[in-house]
Order: sequence, then C-alpha cells, then structure tokens
Amino acid sequence: MAELTLDNVTKVFTEDDGNEIVAVDEVNVDIDDGEFLVLVGPSGCGKSTTLRMIAGLETVTRGEIALDGERINEKQPADRDIAMVFQSYALYPHMTVRENMSFGLEESTDMTDDAIASTVEETAGMMGIGDLLDRKPADLSGGQQQRVALGRAIVRDPEAFLMDEPLSNLDAKLRATMRTELQRLQAELGVTTVYVTHDQTEAMTMGDRIAILDDGVLQQVGTPLECYHTPNNQFVAGFIGEPSMNFFEMDVRDGSLRGDRFDYELTPDQREAVGDADRVTLGIRPEDIEVSFEGSDRHQYDVFVDVVEPRGDENTVHLTFDQGVEEPETFTATISGLRHIQSGEPVVATLPPDSIHLFDATTGAALHNRSLETTEVTEQLT
Repeated sequence: MAELTLDNVTKVFTEDDGNEIVAVDEVNVDIDDGEFLVLVGPSGCGKSTTLRMIAGLETVTRGEIALDGERINEKQPADRDIAMVFQSYALYPHMTVRENMSFGLEESTDMTDDAIASTVEETAGMMGIGDLLDRKPADLSGGQQQRVALGRAIVRDPEAFLMDEPLSNLDAKLRATMRTELQRLQAELGVTTVYVTHDQTEAMTMGDRIAILDDGVLQQVGTPLECYHTPNNQFVAGFIGEPSMNFFEMDVRDGSLRGDRFDYELTPDQREAVGDADRVTLGIRPEDIEVSFEGSDRHQYDVFVDVVEPRGDENTVHLTFDQGVEEPETFTATISGLRHIQSGEPVVATLPPDSIHLFDATTGAALHNRSLETTEVTEQLT
C-alpha cells in the first residue's frame, strides 16, 4: 500500500492543425495510504484522462506523479504496481473466469502454478464467484463480470487500484448493491484507490474524499460533506447534490439583495462576507426551503406550485413566482413524501438566513456558506 501524489499534473493534446487542448490543468492531489478518493465531474472534465496518466496509459505533459514517494512518470504501465478496472470490464472472452484471473499473475510474476491457483480461489471466494471459475464471460451477468474484473485486479495485490466508472453498465439496483460491496472490499483490503465517476451519488456515498474537476481544473478536494455544505464555488455547489442547489442572481443594495422576483435582507455576518460586491448569486438547497400555506416572516415569499414529483419518501416540488405563464421560471424544494400538495396551489416558501450560500456573480467564488451546527451534531453522534 502506498501514498499517491499528483503534483501540478497537466495533459495537453495537440490536434492535427497544431491547436493545443488542455485536458487536465495543473492538478494537485495528495492521496493518503489506504484512502478511497473519488474523481468526479461532468463528461469531458478530464477525470478519466487523469486516471489514465496515473496508470501510464497517457503521458504526462507537465508535472509529476509519485507512488510511495517514487516518481513514476517514465515507468511503463506494467511496472507501476497499479491495477486498473475498466468500465467495459475488459475480460478475455475465450478464457474462463479462472484463466482471466490467473493471466496477469502468470505473465508478470514468478509464482508457482499452485500458488496462483490458491490465490485465485481465495479471491474468488471473497468476491462471491467461487462457483463461477469454470465459466466464460458470455455466461455471466453484468454484476458477475464486474466481480471477475475486480477479482482480477485484487489477485495482483497492487499498491493502488484505479477504477474508471466500473458500475456504469449495471442497472440501478445492482449499482447500489455494488457500491456497498466495493466500499466494504476496499476497507478490508486497505488499498489506496482512485475511483472515477460522473455520478455524484457514487461520489457522495463511496469516497473518503472527493476531488471535483471542471474543464480540466480541480475545483475542490474534501470530504463529501465538506464539498456539499461548504463548496468552494458555485460550480461545486451546483454539481454536488440532487436535486441541484437553487441559484438567484441579485444586486447588493444597502445591505440587502434585490432581485427580479424578490428581495432578501442579509444578516450582519452576510453583509460583511459580501463586502464591496455589487452583484452576487444567492444559493439554497431544495431541502432547506420550507414550504407552508401561510407566513409573514421577511424571508417568506408567496409562490405557486408548478410541478410535483413524488419520490416515495419525499416530494420534489417545483415552485414559481409566475402564475399562468407557459414556461415559468422555477426553483425546487424537497418536502416529505407524506405531505399532500398539488400543482397550481398557492404556497409560502421560506428561505432561512442560516441556510443560504452567497457567491460572487462574476467569478463564482464562495463568499458565504450556510451555517452548520457541527458541535451539536458531533455531540448527538457520540
């Protein structure tokens, strides 16, 4: 097991016409020994390219990648002591499960046949595929093939695992099951792991920390809850969380916010955080918006229900200040699934001051994040 360090890692692709495309721009991440780090971001953000550079499948244009303190930029993929699990599983179709799992050991180690057989059988038992060793990939389900691909990586006992969207080909229920199994397996093995996904649910539920990329630039590295509650910028705030955070662009005037649909009075701390900015973006998560049928607080607003999306345990409610408009501007709130609410109803939306975020409207940088009762939460859990 080993630490993995990315120091100003940059990847530039040159097109046929000579134009350069910066796919990954000076990424810096220190991944601790045994840590599970999730690289997350939208399609084309550079996360898979970063993973491929760690694996040695892409050359590093600038910067350094070190494994256990040793630079590995110039090492061939086979010499990096890293195992990679691909989205497509990449199993050899003409080989049995046993042969797929044995192949890497036979080619790259001096283990005896008996030692290889023992290692494969032990790993297959741990992965719950011990009874599938004599089958071929075509005879396996998607989940079984995924276990074989993981088992093939585990038998190598590498310094680090790299996983490139390994669950994306599975159905929703199996993905949820495999998320749990992967977490349990990684914790049991204690292997440093870098996991790439565009699915924020996987990022939030699986990673010890998450690293969020956008357009090749690292936006934030932190625990899932840090990125959720204290985002560095508006991109992170909008990307992490489902449904997404609501945003309202507002002018700053005399310590309050003035918008096209509503005004918002700031607290003294929020005014200080805003400083000299003359335009900000107010953000609030759907679960922090309170929906009721009456109210008179200065942070409460008369709105209408546009669309209700029942989800069983909760309802996602799309609210609007516009009534009778064909395509109204909406924002979302999350309420209990046991509450009955209908499209077209007039309601009151409360935006509590201790739940709002404020971002610079030009740069997107966070000026103020919501209040967190961290001490109280810690005491309740201990």
